Amino acid sequence: MRRVSGVALAVLLWAGAAWAHQPVMDMAPRWAGGYGAQVRQEYRSSDTLLRGDDEQPNPQGARRRVSTTWLEGIYTFTREVRATIKLPYVDQERSAVVNGVRQKLRGRGLGDMVLAVPLRKYWNLEGATANIGLTPQLRVPTGSTRDDDPVGDGSWDFGLSGSFSSESFRWYTLVDVFWWKNTPGRRGIDQGDLVGLDVNLGYHPWHDNEHNAGVFVMLDVEARYESRGTNAFGFATGGTRLGVGPVLVGYWRNVMARAEAKFPVYERVFDTQVSRGVQLNVGIGVTF
Repeated sequence: MRRVSGVALAVLLWAGAAWAHQPVMDMAPRWAGGYGAQVRQEYRSSDTLLRGDDEQPNPQGARRRVSTTWLEGIYTFTREVRATIKLPYVDQERSAVVNGVRQKLRGRGLGDMVLAVPLRKYWNLEGATANIGLTPQLRVPTGSTRDDDPVGDGSWDFGLSGSFSSESFRWYTLVDVFWWKNTPGRRGIDQGDLVGLDVNLGYHPWHDNEHNAGVFVMLDVEARYESRGTNAFGFATGGTRLGVGPVLVGYWRNVMARAEAKFPVYERVFDTQVSRGVQLNVGIGVTF
């Protein structure tokens, strides 16, 4: 197993938003033939009902819960050219009024797989490094649309991400702008196109050179705009949201654990929808 610098390992689990950031590779590994994998658990639940950006009474108990387990991996052909894969397992349910009747709807199974080819250009600066990146992405309709609350949408979707990041021994910064073109799927599902911005700011307070171990703390800021779409029940989807949250990372040699909480600062939806709520994310990964 090859040795990786502490700062490089500090973003081993930096996946951020599922459809935006890349796993195990924003900074590591950096050699030809290097590879890595991680498992990430993402959870969100909310019973806050919004119309536009106004909270509404919720006497019928509308609720939305989504639990997603991500298996993610990378292979580096060269330091600048990589291939990644993300495969989600989704367990979700919602309480909603459909045709005047309150129902509990559920979906469970493999979701839509995401393939990407991150491309990087690096510069070595005095006491720091920086890179710009361009990442074409493809979402493959591997998820079923048969359940009451479908885990997939049955469409082939295309994404593109542009990023800038810099790192020194103490500081890490990432700015990522991305876009997804979501095509119409099955059962009337037609997600709107998605535009997003992520800004990650990190501080590296402690590192043990002897054991290549340490701690990293970060602040993650995300902004999203999804154009109006429809779900399997004919209800509107999409809107605007801004979220902020802390990230805590611990690493030892080539293994890392990460925990994150994302809190909604602003959210505006089309028509009436359940808020996304607070999002929790934990994971563990390894590079070779």
